[in-house]
Amino acid sequence: MPFDFNQLNAPFRMQPGLRRIAPGIEQLTPSRPNGRHLREKMAVLANTSHEALVAAPGFNASPALRAIADEAALLAPAAFEFEGPDRCAAPRLGWSVREGRAEGTGEAAIGDLLTLLPAAKRATALLCLAFEEDFAVIDGATATIPWLAVCLPSRWAPEDKVGRHFAAVHAPVADNALLIEAGERLARLVTGPDRWERFVWTVSAEPRLHQHPARGEAPWPDDADAESIAAHASFRHEHQTFIPVAGTGQAVFTIHVGSEPLDAMLRWRDDAQRLHDAISTMTPAVLAYRGLDGVRERLLEALLRRIAALPAAP
Repeated sequence: MPFDFNQLNAPFRMQPGLRRIAPGIEQLTPSRPNGRHLREKMAVLANTSHEALVAAPGFNASPALRAIADEAALLAPAAFEFEGPDRCAAPRLGWSVREGRAEGTGEAAIGDLLTLLPAAKRATALLCLAFEEDFAVIDGATATIPWLAVCLPSRWAPEDKVGRHFAAVHAPVADNALLIEAGERLARLVTGPDRWERFVWTVSAEPRLHQHPARGEAPWPDDADAESIAAHASFRHEHQTFIPVAGTGQAVFTIHVGSEPLDAMLRWRDDAQRLHDAISTMTPAVLAYRGLDGVRERLLEALLRRIAALPAAP
């Protein structure tokens, strides 16, 4: 889904920002052959699957995987099929897991990767590769996150969040009072029968989709002028949705990450204006949390130039 700059508000505030999903909006994006998400996910799973695929002891993820498969069945053709934890398939990729073994005639590197992983992780890994989204399970009764399959995190560590309460998960977030206060109510809301979505964004010096904090982050260039900062910047955005898991009081939380050069995203004058106004009203705590405190003024200067130069939207 293309990012909608109308989602940017000023003054900027850290808030849930949930809205009901409009009819017909797809919540899953099948991976493209040799696509960026697929390549980065394969690299993560090959090297650090213990960070990306995590679950609370004894948690049964089968209902969540079945809910994802049911959602995938709405696509044509389906991108993921699930019969059980040792029997699932990603038809578009040409690979399946049968009795814990990787089988298929798709890209050989995918089969090699699945074979290298522990048998218990192969179904979840195949799910990760089948879609551009990452996934987590939210439990409405306990407001905890008992299971994550997250290869492309945004400067947070999935292995540190598993099994933790919503309030603990969001404790590091700057200006988090609204999120923490509404935590349990939000957990009950998004695990109910309705479907919800929200949009998250930032400007980053790091263009990679995968931003686990242990891998480090590209720094902003030292002593760069406003135009150099803008040329170096990426606009990182997430479309997050919730898929109900019937009969469990749980929901699958989907995270679709995108990251493009800033200037490639700013097509219209209003886009640049909204971004300028949002960044200019961020608190010092939010700027520091997002790594923008040292480049704020130069970034705003560059955005003012784009406001002057870009055309009005048709």
